Amino acid sequence: MEYVELGSTGVKVSRVGLGFWQFGGAWGPVSRRRAVGVISRALELGINFFDTAMRYGNGLSEYLLGLSLREAGAKRDEVIVSTKIPGEFLNPLDIPRSVEKSLRNLGFDYIDIVLAHWPPCWSNVPICVYARSMEKLVKMGRASFLGLSDHPVELVERFRECLAREDIVVLQIGYNLVERWAEEDHIPYAELNSMSIQAWSPLAKGALTGKYEPGRIELQDFRRENPLFHPHNYSRIWSIVKLLGEVGEKYGKKPVQVALNWLIMSSPVVIPIPGAKTAEQVDDIAGSVGWRMKYSDWLLLDEATRNLPIQYSVGYEEFSPEEKLREYGEEN
Repeated sequence: MEYVELGSTGVKVSRVGLGFWQFGGAWGPVSRRRAVGVISRALELGINFFDTAMRYGNGLSEYLLGLSLREAGAKRDEVIVSTKIPGEFLNPLDIPRSVEKSLRNLGFDYIDIVLAHWPPCWSNVPICVYARSMEKLVKMGRASFLGLSDHPVELVERFRECLAREDIVVLQIGYNLVERWAEEDHIPYAELNSMSIQAWSPLAKGALTGKYEPGRIELQDFRRENPLFHPHNYSRIWSIVKLLGEVGEKYGKKPVQVALNWLIMSSPVVIPIPGAKTAEQVDDIAGSVGWRMKYSDWLLLDEATRNLPIQYSVGYEEFSPEEKLREYGEEN
């Protein structure tokens, strides 16, 4: 396993981490046995960086992550765990209370990185109010570092201006080969300010794995309505999957491993945090590091995906209000 510095903290984390959203239930049924198996294999392969959130199963993901780390024999000071406070909880009353619940879920005395999951869009809590409240978590020893997830750079700047002693260590943003908007603002900003990027959905929610052939997609989880898997978009994505396979053949690697390796090569601050539901998938994730594709292959993928048109309104465009109303019956 390769390791990289977390921001400018001096803390070393694995070059690829492991997201734990899939053990919150949104991706289908979960089990304690499977969660322990995933974490055990990740530790065996040298992965020490794990991400979860309060909203993943309303704490179920946090609970299973903490339990799995203990059952796998992980030493607390040898793993780095991040969790996230949802926007609805970003006020001085809920921030400390919700973090205490997360600590109980995880079975920890402190959390390595606490991030705001998204801005408080509905309650409109001023950014300096939740910034200073989050900073107190570090002062009181409940968190070691702070981060922001899904915040535009303009809000990141304002958040940092509100802090007295601490600074942002991690920015978390969606980033993969076919969704590359993070390259416009977040990645250059992180590079300039010595921050790490936790890249969520680095495999486009599984669309880049090669597991789902066009016309034969049978998803039983939240992805059924995801626009990435809509035929309009997936036909384009599938061409990239095939290209990943062709590049992978040169190195004896799977499309998953090539897609993650491309992200790692693209910026030294990017740390992908893909999810895994089996130990075999953890093997695939770990196999994305320890090698580098040639620049010519990196460039081939770059050019093929740089302007790939992904349309997110396809489902909305196809929705028929008249047909839906007829389903409700004539009296409506």
